[in-house]
Order: sequence, then structure tokens, then C-alpha cells
Amino acid sequence: MTGLLAHLRRRIALEGPLTVARYMEECLGNPAHGYYMTRDPLGAAGDFTTAPEISQMFGELIGLWAAVQWQAMGAPDSVHLVELGPGRGTLMADALRAVATVAPFRAAVQVHLVETSPVLRDRQRETLAAAHPGVTPQWWNDLSQVPAGPALVIANEFFDALPIRQFLRGPDGWRERLVAWDADAAALAFVLSGAQATSPLIPPPLNQAPEGSLIEICPVGLRKAHTLAARLAAQGGAALIVDYGHDRSAPGDTLQAVKDHQYADVLIDPGAADLTAHVDFQQLAQTCIQAGSVTFGPIGQGDFLIALGIGARVQALTAQADDRQKAAIDAAFTRLTGAGQMGRLFRVLAVQHPGLPAPPGFE
Repeated sequence: MTGLLAHLRRRIALEGPLTVARYMEECLGNPAHGYYMTRDPLGAAGDFTTAPEISQMFGELIGLWAAVQWQAMGAPDSVHLVELGPGRGTLMADALRAVATVAPFRAAVQVHLVETSPVLRDRQRETLAAAHPGVTPQWWNDLSQVPAGPALVIANEFFDALPIRQFLRGPDGWRERLVAWDADAAALAFVLSGAQATSPLIPPPLNQAPEGSLIEICPVGLRKAHTLAARLAAQGGAALIVDYGHDRSAPGDTLQAVKDHQYADVLIDPGAADLTAHVDFQQLAQTCIQAGSVTFGPIGQGDFLIALGIGARVQALTAQADDRQKAAIDAAFTRLTGAGQMGRLFRVLAVQHPGLPAPPGFE
């Protein structure tokens, strides 16, 4: 029995079955055994690959998007460039390289990385030190710790890893899905709560879902979205949220585990696989609007990147590339923008101060 599994079994024995959210928190963020706290999960040698690791074009275009937004904000002398969940720091490194020619913006930028994993902080430090020796980023555990002032915030594959709660509608109403210890099977198992879930927990668009429906909510994600949007409304700035999910709230079990680039059982070998769930962009956008910001989208990642000019960037990169490099660039373009790949599954939502014009890619 692994260390985390033994810990979970003890916790369940003391406290009773865990919500799916608490289970995810333990699997991903347990200080001693959590998935993100103990490893670098990215790349071919890891468990999954994100858009910045596929091609430099992704981070470059987002960097230029931020520079245009800064100009729309009135080109303040100082602006916080913040990334939530920055992975290895690849996106930030590519973004800073792309805006090097926009000297006033580059001079105004202060880099902030919101990251809780000590392993990934080390990787981010290495990446940025190698690519931009003069950059001195600041690390924080939460966006709320970033100093006050106008900000440009990037969240690529951040919200999907935040813990969700699940509810199943039965003949007598909603009951929460929990994680318990099955003594007979000597394994973790899903069970339902004995008490009905209170109605405020169920989003209005989903409260009338038919019997047998399973729905997901992400209270932590909505709280973070509210903090983000309230800050932008009060202090100025814009945010770009890129993640996989659905535009409209709908029932469905999207909780999944990924290990070695393959789907895995979410209850087997906790702490050894990445756990994620699809982002409910309708709930996310409504929360941001309630906090005082305005939103644009969501739109497909492919449409967004094409609107930003990824086609021209492909041409520029292939102009001086050999055949092998051209094939790799074309493959990356297809993977990032293709309807059958990340281009449609991944959605892009812009959140910004009400006084700003429509952002690039959403005009």
C-alpha cells in the first residue's frame, strides 16, 4: 500500500468518506505524496503534454496578446504579468521572448508565477534563468498574494486541475458522490452521501437535470475566478483562460486520471496520476461577470490562435527550416488548432476590466 493510500485510509476511518474535492486535494497537493508536489509531470517522459510544450508559437502569441492588452490599458509604467500554474515556465519564457521587441512593454513588466509545487518552481526557475537571465520572477502560492496594481493574467490548463464536487440525482433528490474505503475489496470506492445535498450547492442551470444525472461543480475554481475578476475590475487589466471544457453547463462525469499519456482509474494508485475535470465555462464566466469584469468567449483554441496570426508565424518559422523541422512545425500547428485535436476541445475565455475594448482574437 502506497503512502498516500495508507494516509487516505486512515483519514476516511477518522472522518468518514471524503468528498471528491478533498480526494483530489490529497491526490494532487498532499505535501508528502501529492502528484504535483513530488514530480515534473510534463513532456514525453511525464504523463501529459501542454500546448506550450508542443510549440513555441503558443506562448509567443499569448505574449503578444498581452502586449496589445497593455497598450489598450493605456500603457501603464508598471504591470504585473502573472501566470497561474506555469508548468515548466515554457509559456512565460516564450511570451517574454516574443515581446522583446516591444521595449516599453518589456520594461513595464514584472513577472509573477503562482505555483504551489516546489518541484515545478525549480523547473520554472531553470527555464527562465536560461532563456532570460535578467528576469527575476516572484513566486506566490495564490493570486491573492500578488501585489496590487494592473495585471495581465494567463491561466493555461489551470482550472481543470482544481478540485470538483460531484452530485447524483436520484428519486429523492441530489446526493453527493464520496470516496470511501471498501473493506471487502481492500480498495477505494465511490459511494453516495446519506443526506440530500442542499440546493444552494447545485447551479441553477443544472438543478432540474433529470433523475440519474451526475453534475460537477468546482467551488475552488469559482472562488479563484471571483478573486481574479474582482481584482481586474478594481485595479485594471485582463486575463486569458485556456482550458478544456464545455461552453454551457451540462450534466456529465468528466473526472479523469492520466498516467503515462493514458487514461487510468481515478481511484487506483492515488497520487501517481494527474486528476482533472472539464471546466464549466458558463459558470466561470458568470462568476467573473458577477465580480464586476466583462468576458469574451469562450471560443475554440484553434479559432483564437488563427485570429492571432499563427498561420503567419508558421510561415516565418518554416521559411528557414529544413524538411524535418517543417514537418514538426506543421504537426504542432495541426495539434494546436485542429478541430479533432486541441483546436476545438480547448476553449479560450477572456476576462477584463469593463473599460477595455474587445481583446485580440475576440473582436
